[in-house]
Amino acid sequence: MRILLTALFLLVAAPAVAGEQLEPFPGLATSTEETARYQRCVAAAEKSPAEGFEEAMAWRDGGGGHAARHCVAMALFYLGQPAAAAVRLEELAERARAVPPVLRARVLAQAGSLWRLSGDIERSHAVLTTAIQAVPDQPDLYVDRATTLAAAKNYWEAIDDLNKAIDLEPRYGIAFAFRAAAYRFVDSLDLAADDAEQAVRLAPNLPEGWLERGILRRLRGDGAGARADWLRVLTLDPDGAAGDAARANIERLEYRLEDKPAELPARRTRWWNPF
Repeated sequence: MRILLTALFLLVAAPAVAGEQLEPFPGLATSTEETARYQRCVAAAEKSPAEGFEEAMAWRDGGGGHAARHCVAMALFYLGQPAAAAVRLEELAERARAVPPVLRARVLAQAGSLWRLSGDIERSHAVLTTAIQAVPDQPDLYVDRATTLAAAKNYWEAIDDLNKAIDLEPRYGIAFAFRAAAYRFVDSLDLAADDAEQAVRLAPNLPEGWLERGILRRLRGDGAGARADWLRVLTLDPDGAAGDAARANIERLEYRLEDKPAELPARRTRWWNPF
């Protein structure tokens, strides 16, 4: 799934969405022709948000359906207006009662993620809860809500949601990485270490898992092991948020700085930063 904005857990809500992406939903289109137009609209929204917004609005006002409305929300997101985009997504979910429940829930999940990005944690939690109630068997929705709970520093509740995600999908590497971060924040380092090991075993190409394991190794005094994990992050995500955090941690390690390891920048809303 290509999202957004959701590092490990967010430290704070971020004002910018630079470098993040919102997942398109071609399933909202009702014909091959509409699907093609939606794809063009999404590409325009990503490349030139202002022009993409005008195009999406014209399509919507000219009789475009759910796909046009989703493109409007995407353009607003890329314009750096996550709250406005979240409002449009909630309105779309209300209108799209006839679409498959899973798709409607994913639209709501996007809205919830954007409310979190905007700093409205309460509304984010409420919208994500509505999505889960609609389709309670989707593990990624619990991960999304856990991200919001973590942003509010409700780490034990976040762990509960991550437990549900793992119960539904026992090989869900990102959930193990996030739960490792959550356990770290409640000082359960043994459980955190176990989850970090699971994360890198199940999802060896996931940079967040290696970043988290490196943080835990550093906290336990294993500087060499931490450095090896962060070098792996640089191989997997050299230009991304995880790579930036790993690079900063290696520098701190080399200069023997004693402050805590660097987290992922707090700008994502789905691939969240470990708190």
